[in-house]
Amino acid sequence: MLELSLNETVDIWFMDECHFQQHGSRLAAWFPWDVKDPVIKHAPTRKKIGIIGAVQAQEGKLVAREEDKFNAQSIEAFFDELYKHKVKNKIMVVIIDNARFHHARALQSWLDDHKEGFALEFLPPYSPELNHIERVWKLLRRLCTHNQYFECLDKLRQTVFEKLAEWSLPNKILTTLCAIN
Repeated sequence: MLELSLNETVDIWFMDECHFQQHGSRLAAWFPWDVKDPVIKHAPTRKKIGIIGAVQAQEGKLVAREEDKFNAQSIEAFFDELYKHKVKNKIMVVIIDNARFHHARALQSWLDDHKEGFALEFLPPYSPELNHIERVWKLLRRLCTHNQYFECLDKLRQTVFEKLAEWSLPNKILTTLCAIN
């Protein structure tokens, strides 16, 4: 990976999919000493939003879009979106896991059409710690969903996409978070 990152003709992106649950996540919290029985609201639902995203580690750029399902069609649509961010005269290399739909035959036509400037590199099986976008998802959850109550799915969507919009421009937070050592 380090060797790939040192190549001047390569632009590395880390891609993956993620779900954000409406019920959020409850963690340890601080309450004033005089509050004997704190009430923490928790939405009793399994509603969620699905997001496909890719982060460019060197500059800290993030591209993300919401999808109802993760399949070959949604991945191809995301590739179209991601390809708009390709740097001229560089090869866009996307580091990706081995999800079944990442290997779908339906993607082959798109990959063949873009083989001059786009390549996929697959991570070893069961190694999510090597995919830098996982760090982005973890921070996004901590900042947006931990100890939060979302009365409806639209509130969750708004909260998450406000942060994603903030991170869509090159920024130091993602550059530091996704540093390639």
